[in-house]
Amino acid sequence: MLEEEKDPEMEKEFKKKFSLLERKLNDLYIRSLLTDPEDKSNAILSIHPGAGGKDSCDWAQILLRMYKNWADSKGYRTRLVDWVPGEEAGIKSATLLVEGKFAYGYLREEIGIHRLIRISPFDASHRRHTSFAAVDVIPEIEEEKIDLKEEDLKIETFRAGGPGGQHVNVTDSAVRITHIPTGIVVQCQDQRSQHKNKAMALRILKSRLYNFKEMEKKKEMRKRYEEKARIEWGSQVRSYVFHPYKMVKDHRTQLETTDVESILNGEIDQFIITSLKQRQNKKEGSNGGDNG
Repeated sequence: MLEEEKDPEMEKEFKKKFSLLERKLNDLYIRSLLTDPEDKSNAILSIHPGAGGKDSCDWAQILLRMYKNWADSKGYRTRLVDWVPGEEAGIKSATLLVEGKFAYGYLREEIGIHRLIRISPFDASHRRHTSFAAVDVIPEIEEEKIDLKEEDLKIETFRAGGPGGQHVNVTDSAVRITHIPTGIVVQCQDQRSQHKNKAMALRILKSRLYNFKEMEKKKEMRKRYEEKARIEWGSQVRSYVFHPYKMVKDHRTQLETTDVESILNGEIDQFIITSLKQRQNKKEGSNGGDNG
């Protein structure tokens, strides 16, 4: 119809609908790459700074904001269930629960060491600093898959304070649970109710225990955690460079972009999608080799 007769309104409607269809088809394609049973689960994302002092604590907080913005743009619900503020800046650790279909399938591609290179805002001499932070992501599992024994748990309460020292709670509502046999520790402090914090901490603990046992089955536990412990040079999955040039580079897929600001504002789909495609190609290659 547009070929036969120019109609600005119809052309505008056509472009709008075509763009919507294109986006839906792309979403369907990406979903087709998320084939593991756990991919549909909620995601429990944890961030820990590494070598770099104040700069790394600040970098961990920047990453936390990046993932929060990404999740918000996808319509996912997020809960910052635990955080430990840095002594002078940023955070020493944080745990973000991302609730929504395929949250884990997308975010599992972010596991690894993330490196930042910039002129440090904490250095009076304006020197370039390199900072590291480790990102870990596990799926939230169905609670009935893990049976917790009361005698295996050490449950403590403490006074919670909000991020940045705001919204300080005047009661001991925060909960810390230690699983004695494995040494896994989980904290939750985002609710004013001790009961709700305990329930959330148990949810996260069960997921971490399930993940721990699955990794033991696959004999990857030692290897994975040794790699995560090296939050330093040579172990990064992605670098974010502000100086002497601007670039974000994924070291697994070799994908690069110079738009660092957009990436840190949460626009990380290009990295996630490229990594998902690479993972699928490896699977297909492996299957082909088996068939051969």
